Amino acid sequence: MGWWFRQLVHSSWGIAVLCATFVIGVWLALLLRVPIWLGVAVLPLVVVSFRHLRVYVLPVLACAGLCVGLGYGSAALGERDAYNFYVGHLVELSGRVKEDPSRSSAGVSLQLDTVKINDAELPGSVLVSLANSNIKRGDIVVVKSLLNPGFGSFPASMSRATLVSLVRPVPGDIGRVVRDWFADKVRVNIPEPQASLGVGFLTGQKSALPDDLSDALKVAGLTHIVVASGYNLTILVRMARRLFIRFSKYLSAVSSGVMITMFMAVTGLSPSMTRAGLVSGLSLLAWYYGYRFHPLILLPFAAAITVALQPSYVWGDLGWQLSFAAFAGVMIVAPLLQRYFYGEKEPGVFRQILGETIAAHIVTIPIIASGFGVISNVAVIANVLVVPLVPFAMLLTFISGIWTIIGLPFVWLIATPTSWLLTYMTSVATFVSELSWAQSELQLELWVWGAYILVVALACVWMTRATKYDLREAKSVI
Repeated sequence: MGWWFRQLVHSSWGIAVLCATFVIGVWLALLLRVPIWLGVAVLPLVVVSFRHLRVYVLPVLACAGLCVGLGYGSAALGERDAYNFYVGHLVELSGRVKEDPSRSSAGVSLQLDTVKINDAELPGSVLVSLANSNIKRGDIVVVKSLLNPGFGSFPASMSRATLVSLVRPVPGDIGRVVRDWFADKVRVNIPEPQASLGVGFLTGQKSALPDDLSDALKVAGLTHIVVASGYNLTILVRMARRLFIRFSKYLSAVSSGVMITMFMAVTGLSPSMTRAGLVSGLSLLAWYYGYRFHPLILLPFAAAITVALQPSYVWGDLGWQLSFAAFAGVMIVAPLLQRYFYGEKEPGVFRQILGETIAAHIVTIPIIASGFGVISNVAVIANVLVVPLVPFAMLLTFISGIWTIIGLPFVWLIATPTSWLLTYMTSVATFVSELSWAQSELQLELWVWGAYILVVALACVWMTRATKYDLREAKSVI
């Protein structure tokens, strides 16, 4: 046992431990605030630990990561305390619309960053609800209302705010302008809601979907194929790699990098898109240099970077939590299930999608149930029926839009089958969401979910030992 504790450890595992405990430390800052000097003081300990990285040093590195995270999170929370002075007062608040507004019959919800109150710049993003108006991502707005306390990742919020002014900068959010222009071209020859669904596949624009279809996708567990997420980006990056690898590996990597950058510009930097873009960039870099990331290293590393950029993600952003949980399910649980039950036989498209859907469902259930109080019982069925066809729908929607832009004749030759395919997808989502057993309420105590997560983790350990499977062999799914 003593020999095992003295074994050398690769530095990448030390980075994984440091990153994981850093994220935990930032989260714990909600419960325990410490002076920032504590995090700074342990940094020399981190440097020394990596110089002599052995198994017995990992707990020391974990403690250092916790201290750094606590200090960093406490400092970020201290900056958010500036909102407390204005909470409960009628204020005029200005900010930039960070993401596509979320629209409903009740009005529109905005996430505003670069916040100012009385010319004082404040950190974080504020959630604002107001009556429906023609507000778009990238607009600069001034709203007036009573400032309410924050919740989750938001340090403050406003409800039923009054829109004082709206400025649309020129050229403004170029990615959003290009996306909306292309979406208008798609809608010329493809009817709604099929056109909005096809545009959602390509650009991650969920806000344009009709309320009934958006609700059906939620119940069916299909929202992930529309929102800006890793699945859409995976399809585009793989397409770019396969298209240009015949010329050179360098050209393939560059084209894939351009694809990642363009997709992120079009979709905006939502928490899930930030995670997907970062992971895809790291995976692409590793592929180019002939290296494969271990998922247990890539996950905490990516999480730590996103939390360092935006600490509020870990304090209650469900999009960030679901994105990383689903990624863990697809990259860790899914390949272990495939290897444990089917051996070394490569899964086909159907079995791979089925396994990934079940794995993501298993891992995200605690977050979904805790956040919404319900879970989808039809997600696996809906995903198997729809997901294999998403790449074809993306390609046909793209060709239809380009065909319309160029002005070629006989556009109906491509628009008609595109409409048929998208109609099939909307019909599946609507049908399964209307089943009487489509959803179930599920509210359990926190300790029950803790035990559930422990069982899943132990099952993964068991399958790893039983199959001797190296998770580095798992195909990268962003």
